[in-house]
Amino acid sequence: MVPEANLVPTDDGLVPEGDGWFVVNAREARWGSRDGVFGAGVRFEGDAEFRELGINIRVPEPGQPNGHYHGEVHQEDFLVLSGECLLLIEGEERRLHAWDFVHLPPWTEHILVGAGQEPCVVVMVGGRFEPDRILYPRSELALRYGAGVEKDTESPDESYAGRPEGRPQRYRECDLP
Repeated sequence: MVPEANLVPTDDGLVPEGDGWFVVNAREARWGSRDGVFGAGVRFEGDAEFRELGINIRVPEPGQPNGHYHGEVHQEDFLVLSGECLLLIEGEERRLHAWDFVHLPPWTEHILVGAGQEPCVVVMVGGRFEPDRILYPRSELALRYGAGVEKDTESPDESYAGRPEGRPQRYRECDLP
């Protein structure tokens, strides 16, 4: 029998402790941001890292990317729940709306940028198997949106150097519609 994980209250929201099953409302979980640079988000994992499947919600504001343009060794899938965003993918740009689903096979280069008049809410799911490799390629398209790197790198630390560090935060009413 798999035990239930404890949800531990922190100053920034509830965090699961241990590897058991749990239920948490997204508004009560621990959120995080990089001081407004890449939108707010919740990873759900807390201190119990998900070993096989990562799932999170990202909420970029209009004009705000959710990270840097990249491709990775694992499959990823996105479902837009509300708002609009731009999908920068393989050097192209696609506008996404609520209920658009995106499937990304391994090594598909991509990033999302908030669009429209309100924040965009996206559920993101991706594999977490070893090896965990990523490439941040230089992309003129991504650089135009503040979502790119000046030179190719496989290092997240190098890609995000000079950007604010991620920090935990409590859910704010403006994070989800």
